[in-house]
Amino acid sequence: MLIDFHMHTVFSDGELVPAELIRRSIYAGLDGIAITDHADFSNIEHNLSGIKKVCEKINKLYGKSNKFKVLPGVEITHVPPVLIKDAVNLARKFGAKIVVVHGETLSEPVESGTNSAALKEDIDILAHPGLITEKEVLLAKKNGIYLELSYRKGHCLANGHIVRIAQKTGAGLIISSDAHSPSDIIGEKEYDGVGLGAGLTQNELEKIKENAALLLKKYA
Repeated sequence: MLIDFHMHTVFSDGELVPAELIRRSIYAGLDGIAITDHADFSNIEHNLSGIKKVCEKINKLYGKSNKFKVLPGVEITHVPPVLIKDAVNLARKFGAKIVVVHGETLSEPVESGTNSAALKEDIDILAHPGLITEKEVLLAKKNGIYLELSYRKGHCLANGHIVRIAQKTGAGLIISSDAHSPSDIIGEKEYDGVGLGAGLTQNELEKIKENAALLLKKYA
């Protein structure tokens, strides 16, 4: 299965309405996605209210054939570390199935301490965590949180570091597009390229696909 848990729509800074993102994802060969628009305390409730409606319609349409699944989610973005717990709890309250936190990427001025704070909370994925430390990776492993290997320009700069430290510790990995536009939506070739290009073996890449399938099954 090919699943992407980190995608954006016009509910934040993406270019597509959810229906078009879903259609293009199906066309690209994806079996499931999560819509995880950027969120903080100002828009968590609003975003999820709209996204859940689309998810319910699509899952009802494709549910019997198990053709495609879409999950409502959020990417908690640039929230101060001390407030991440409150943001995560709010997202869960309003129905987020997939909770992603915008990690300490090398390409944006994310506040130091974001990775550590996020990994202590009820989240599913720490997106593009940059030069994450071994101590933080061990916390991710302990709490069953996946670390993202990103397809997105800038965020992908630390993919090799994340693979190396995950290989050392046994932490779980997920590959995501962080799609904002039609050209960002990835198929199998691009998905595999992210992993293999970052230093994964073919067996490790297959394990990541298994991780994604398990995460989808958890909430679908």
